[in-house]
Amino acid sequence: MADSTESQNTPRNVFQIIKAFKWSMKGLKVAWDYESSFRLEVYLFVVLAPLGFMMGNTGVEKALLVASLILVLIVEVINSAIEAVVDRFGGEHHELSGRAKDLGSASVFLADMVVLFCWACILGPRFMLWVNS
Repeated sequence: MADSTESQNTPRNVFQIIKAFKWSMKGLKVAWDYESSFRLEVYLFVVLAPLGFMMGNTGVEKALLVASLILVLIVEVINSAIEAVVDRFGGEHHELSGRAKDLGSASVFLADMVVLFCWACILGPRFMLWVNS
């Protein structure tokens, strides 16, 4: 949580960093407890991340395979935050509320496409060599 009352030039001390870490962990717990999509994506991460480490030949390949999965988790958390804010202001249908939720969903879809693109570009040629041999 940002400190709006303190100067931007004030360096953070270790206690503020610890508080920020606790807030982040609280946010991840909330995502886990309330968002089934987040849980599903964590399960997929647990399965696919080790595969990404094993299948990547270089550090860059490993980083792209795993980081693309982390990107999906990040975007899902942001999408969940958008949905929570929209739901906070009432359950009645409003065009802008629907638009905000649709845009959040689209962002998750695009992050999923990044995963597919990275994995296909890195592992696709190897798979094709394996199939043709």
